[in-house]
Amino acid sequence: MRNPDIRYLYDLKDVLYDQEWLKQSPNLELYYMYRAIKKENNIRYDKTVIPAQKLGREFTKTKGHSHPDKFGELYFVVSGKCFCLIQKTNSQEEVEDVYAVEAIKNQYIVIPPGYSHITINHGEETLEMTNWVSDEFHADYSLIEEKKGASYYYLTDFQWLKNNNYKKVPELKFKKALDSKPEDLSFLG
Repeated sequence: MRNPDIRYLYDLKDVLYDQEWLKQSPNLELYYMYRAIKKENNIRYDKTVIPAQKLGREFTKTKGHSHPDKFGELYFVVSGKCFCLIQKTNSQEEVEDVYAVEAIKNQYIVIPPGYSHITINHGEETLEMTNWVSDEFHADYSLIEEKKGASYYYLTDFQWLKNNNYKKVPELKFKKALDSKPEDLSFLG
């Protein structure tokens, strides 16, 4: 397996709720992305490893990115547990739909085309996830960066806090993770 791409604390500086804590350890390694472990039929297989730690008042999370309308993504939890915050915004940058999926070992999370998402390791052990995505897909970080994170932050006191940088944010819904891999993977693009 190749060397991973590493996300450092300073890479998440624009999306963290607790900006004061950021100043303490900007070179802290947060998570590791092993990209293109395998490719088959224009689908790329990746792995992400997120050690359990806290980022001030937040749990460790991914930077987050948006998907164009054509490409979705499928995640599988190998170990640990997580929340995946999934949201859809309109052209006025209002959040039209937002929900969190909590997943544990051996469960799947579907990211629909046209949605943005972040993954939060709120457990006490390292989170390891694999994912399938089109090899043509390129993550878009601009909306999440511009809005200083997703539409909600998940804090270490286990509360969800709305991000006021969005014009409109509906109440957060919760959906269940899947216990088996979907048969139809056409949403991958």
